[in-house]
Amino acid sequence: MRLLVFGESGQVARELARLAPEAVYLARDAADLTDPEACAAMIRAHGPAAVINAAAYTAVDRAETEEALAHTINAEAPGAMARECAALGIPLVHVSTDYVFDGAAAAPRREGDPTAPINAYGRSKLAGEETVRAAGATHAILRTSWVFSAHGANFVKTMLRLGESRDPLTVVADQRGGPTPAADIAAACLTVARALTTRPDLSGTYHFAGAPDTTWAGFAREIFVQAGLAVEVEGIATTDWPTPARRPADSRLDCTAIGAGFGITRPDWREGLAAVLRQLKEAA
Repeated sequence: MRLLVFGESGQVARELARLAPEAVYLARDAADLTDPEACAAMIRAHGPAAVINAAAYTAVDRAETEEALAHTINAEAPGAMARECAALGIPLVHVSTDYVFDGAAAAPRREGDPTAPINAYGRSKLAGEETVRAAGATHAILRTSWVFSAHGANFVKTMLRLGESRDPLTVVADQRGGPTPAADIAAACLTVARALTTRPDLSGTYHFAGAPDTTWAGFAREIFVQAGLAVEVEGIATTDWPTPARRPADSRLDCTAIGAGFGITRPDWREGLAAVLRQLKEAA
């Protein structure tokens, strides 16, 4: 399958490159997401069988003061990609986020539950979902959460860095969600993209997150246990760690639909964590 991927250096894109090295990967200098029509032109130029959009504006706190830029990258660019995919009759897999929800539910969110983002980043990603759906292309919107890998900036690498100099370490304990290895997101994207080329009826929105659900403090404790670091983690309230952008208190996602549609099950993030820690040790 001729696959075109928007993104090259991000966590999911780098894992896609490991799993599907034959695909074409578009870095920022090749596909400027601040120029949506240029993104559409790249799809026309390459003529792929499917497109995965693994690129995004992900600076959650900075988006509070750069919402227009976040909207261009996260909403207008995916919309242009989807319209071009519709014109060419090819599927688009678009990675989205749990941040489209407000985090106020008492149960894991399903795909059809009402959205109500509480920060600029979430609003930009929700707008991106809407532009993709409106384009009429065969598509899958893959909402995920708490992404981590051995690449780029993420919670695992931050905890390892802070754990070298701080003990005890305070970590938010009243936000819940499913940490998700980027490698598993990449694998899911490939499975979905291939399926959509022959099953356009599977178009829609899907949730995909690691299991079991935990808190940031619980995630941190497992990181230190697996890394063999004797760091005490003290759980604190969100209100004790203010940030420019509000975070959803409950980011749990119901992932039943992706299992029914594509046979994809929730990965155990603890196994993914062990793999990431091995990669980081090998790279040290």
